[in-house]
Amino acid sequence: MKANLDALGAALDRRALLMLGAHAGLGAALMPRLALAATQPELMPRVRAVVERWVGPGKFPGLVASLGAPGRDPEFVARGTEGFTDADAVGPDSLFRIYSMTKPITGVAMMMLFEEGKWRLDDPVTRYIPELAKLQVFLGENPDGTMKLEDARRPITMRELMTHSGGLGYILNPNAPVDKLFLKEGVLNAAAPLQTMIDKLAKMPLLSQPGTRWQYSIAVDVQGYLVEKLSGQPFADFLRTRLFDPLGMKDTGFALLPDRASRIAPLYRRAQNGLEKLPDQNGLSSATYFSGAGGLVTTAEDYAQFATMLVNGGELNGKRFLSPRTIELMASNHTGEMAGGQMGMSPRGIGFGLTHPEDKPQVAATLRGLVQAGHYPQALWEA
Repeated sequence: MKANLDALGAALDRRALLMLGAHAGLGAALMPRLALAATQPELMPRVRAVVERWVGPGKFPGLVASLGAPGRDPEFVARGTEGFTDADAVGPDSLFRIYSMTKPITGVAMMMLFEEGKWRLDDPVTRYIPELAKLQVFLGENPDGTMKLEDARRPITMRELMTHSGGLGYILNPNAPVDKLFLKEGVLNAAAPLQTMIDKLAKMPLLSQPGTRWQYSIAVDVQGYLVEKLSGQPFADFLRTRLFDPLGMKDTGFALLPDRASRIAPLYRRAQNGLEKLPDQNGLSSATYFSGAGGLVTTAEDYAQFATMLVNGGELNGKRFLSPRTIELMASNHTGEMAGGQMGMSPRGIGFGLTHPEDKPQVAATLRGLVQAGHYPQALWEA
């Protein structure tokens, strides 16, 4: 299946590839994303041909793709069904768990608060989350299996939190000591609020001293918590009132409402003989834990609204969400060569939910999800 995904990615110019991904790389459909194709009028027939070629037995049950350009309504291509055993045709209003494509939305929420003067790039995170004031750094293991630790030399900065360079850990490698501790202590718990995540995270060691290493991390979930702290609203409410409702994203949210359950594409995983449906179909959706890293459910129609706002420089339908200067800041290189091409990230640096493939910052940037980790791989390319 990985070879299939790689081949699909190569089938189109990567600036034309709308989106790619689903749970463990195998979802019932490739998660809908918006790609800008203003200078490629021949692109839609090519997209349609690729979608049709990759739907069927032994491939994917259904695909949805969306193309858009500034000043033009998005165009959608949809083929197949929402699941291998479902009769419902997949379409622009089909619901998907978008996992790491939640991250750009969280980044935009943070930058809206940045524009309001609620935080600055070089502020210590402890100014807003004092629970993280006494972090330690993992150095290795002692002969008896206990952790070797040293004190963090300084607090994580907001810039580092926004770029996965603060040293925070995660759960990508369940055999690694820090990841194993994350899992054991239930740092990520869909039944608990974000405050519980912060309280437990305060007891977890960092993987490196802040600012010394790029490491994919729990940072974007922490950003969701910060939105709550800085705005005084639950993260879900902030997104709904400040982004989703004004953008017309009527089907986007953290919890899957019962009346929409019939429109959700099932989750699949790799199995010995192909794909099998996951026993737990909840994914990261939760009415309690609002994961800024991967908790949203949405449709191709809704996400196209968000992506169009970005390529329009922060504006849609006469409403301003971010300034063009802030969009450029998000797409600028804030890590130098620290990421070094790890996990599929640009070797030329990353920004705040946006990465760029060129030496110079550019607004027409690549929106990165978790494609680099091999979990829920997704990509949204803007020309």
